[in-house]
Amino acid sequence: MKFASIAAALAGLAALCTSAFAAPTEIVDALGRKVTVETPVKRVVVNFNFEEFTAVAGKEGWAKVVGISRAPWAGWRPAIFSRYAAVIPNLQDMADIGHSDDNTFSIEKIISLKPDVLFISEWAWKSIETGRPQLEAAGIPVVIIDYNAQLLDRHLASTRALGKAMGQEARAEEIAKLYESKWNDTMARVAKAAPAKKPVVYFELGQAGAETVGNSYSGTMWGKIATQLGATNLADGKLPGPWGPVNAEAVIADNPDQIFIAGSSWVGKPKAVKTGYDATPDETRATLAPYAARPAWADLKAVKNGDVHAIEHGLCRSLPDFVATRYIAKALYPAQFADVDPAKEWAEYHAKYLPVAYSGTWFARVKP
Repeated sequence: MKFASIAAALAGLAALCTSAFAAPTEIVDALGRKVTVETPVKRVVVNFNFEEFTAVAGKEGWAKVVGISRAPWAGWRPAIFSRYAAVIPNLQDMADIGHSDDNTFSIEKIISLKPDVLFISEWAWKSIETGRPQLEAAGIPVVIIDYNAQLLDRHLASTRALGKAMGQEARAEEIAKLYESKWNDTMARVAKAAPAKKPVVYFELGQAGAETVGNSYSGTMWGKIATQLGATNLADGKLPGPWGPVNAEAVIADNPDQIFIAGSSWVGKPKAVKTGYDATPDETRATLAPYAARPAWADLKAVKNGDVHAIEHGLCRSLPDFVATRYIAKALYPAQFADVDPAKEWAEYHAKYLPVAYSGTWFARVKP
């Protein structure tokens, strides 16, 4: 009886201590929404931006994650997912909350996991409008994370929101300041370049092989980066929407100065341009070569000068997208970026903020 009383008293003391340490914390998310989260959080659901979450929360942060949208990571880029799964013990068997793009996203699953916070992408948040009242009724705070808009303020707000919710404010602030400094440095160098004529740049998704014209981008993704860097994006005014194939004759007519083919470690895409952790420079150039060798491209300036590049598609619209941006900027304005080494900056980011080792080829010129 005495033992039971002591045990009950200890349990009550533990509960009191837990509630004493828990505190309502106001977090401002990517859209400027003020969200109250009880911190420190113990249970977290992550819908997207998994590598960004890792950079800010650290590998230890994953011990608190109870669910993810599996398809955008394990499904889209399994080679990258498997690297993280090798160092994050609970990742491989993580509960799946489904994915908004294929209509498998499950509000019920999220509620059943009882998270203290749900981190969700802006586009997924838009897609679950009818399910939002259920989340609110369940008392689950939703923090919107958005790197897809490619806006400096949203990049910084998203990074800081992750840090505040996960108790990693100092780390998040360090990463936010790193990103902002790289952005400011890039834009300052571009401003100094001031070419007499804007360079013309063409981007294409190198997924299905050189015999297929892949998507290009206007106002978003690679197209937005081109505009931010003061270049003329060849795809502008030639697409019915934000992305789609550009007519082959239009590419010839505009005669781009630089061509970038976006590659990755996609599965089931044997003709894709190979980039990422497992790609060697030779493999990347070998898979890029058929694009540069397109017969219709033989007289293009970019082809004649060897200015055809492979670039990792996953580096677009992400926290470390400054790396890809600076690679493109260096191709456009070599004199202003002569001392910039994007591969080195990407390796340094890995060493400081990611639990997986840097390796592979993330971008390469068709001619070394």
